[in-house]
Amino acid sequence: MVPLVLILLGLCFGSFANAFAWRLHEKRNWVSERSECPHCHHILAPKDLVPVLSWLALRGKCRYCRKPIPDTPLPELATPALFVLSYIYWPQPLHGVGLFQFGLWLVFLVAFVVLAVYDIRWYLLPDKVVFPLMALAGVWVAGTWVITGAHGWRAAFGSAVGAAIISGLFFVLHQASKGKWIGFGDVKLGVVLGALAGGALPACLVLFWASCIGVLVSLPLVVAGKAGRKTQLPFGPLLMAGTVIAVLFGQGIVDWYGRLFHL
Repeated sequence: MVPLVLILLGLCFGSFANAFAWRLHEKRNWVSERSECPHCHHILAPKDLVPVLSWLALRGKCRYCRKPIPDTPLPELATPALFVLSYIYWPQPLHGVGLFQFGLWLVFLVAFVVLAVYDIRWYLLPDKVVFPLMALAGVWVAGTWVITGAHGWRAAFGSAVGAAIISGLFFVLHQASKGKWIGFGDVKLGVVLGALAGGALPACLVLFWASCIGVLVSLPLVVAGKAGRKTQLPFGPLLMAGTVIAVLFGQGIVDWYGRLFHL
């Protein structure tokens, strides 16, 4: 039953993330204002807002003006997939500190989807999402320390080291390139991702997997002639994908590497 509940929650929150990113960009009230078509501005009925199914039924077009819906159902599909994947591969028992972190992790995932949608569409990581995530990362660290007791300082220290590595590296790159190589939004996001990684080695895994995914995404575009050296690539989604891999599979990757080289 738990995966089914997570799928339903993921579909709902994925739809919310999709709409929230657009409303944030358009400076619309995401609490009181109802959803509308961005082309004809017709208020959408409840039957138009069913995650994924409405988009499929309408074939990606507005029911009222028949123009293409700019939002794709990918965030609505990605969110439940991430929820279930996290539940299956969560590296800790789901009680005590493991349950506490898992609950917060689901919130982080929804915010990651919002940031990914925003960064892909508008090449920006908005402070209105990143700053609350920084505060939530503080709750993650403090709560972990309190629940684990006397040894909690080790987890807190690991989060501080992880944040320093990712954010510090990006800060140096941002200053050296005067913002041309990497945006300052990635510097701020690095604090959050490093805190979640929880240590020097996991932080390096975040950077490693983000770079690998970046190569896998950009190389086909370069080969096809659709991208070049000056093509701008949103790095935020790659970093968040690398963080998901590091948090869920980081210890397994480290153990596999150690067995491979007899470390």
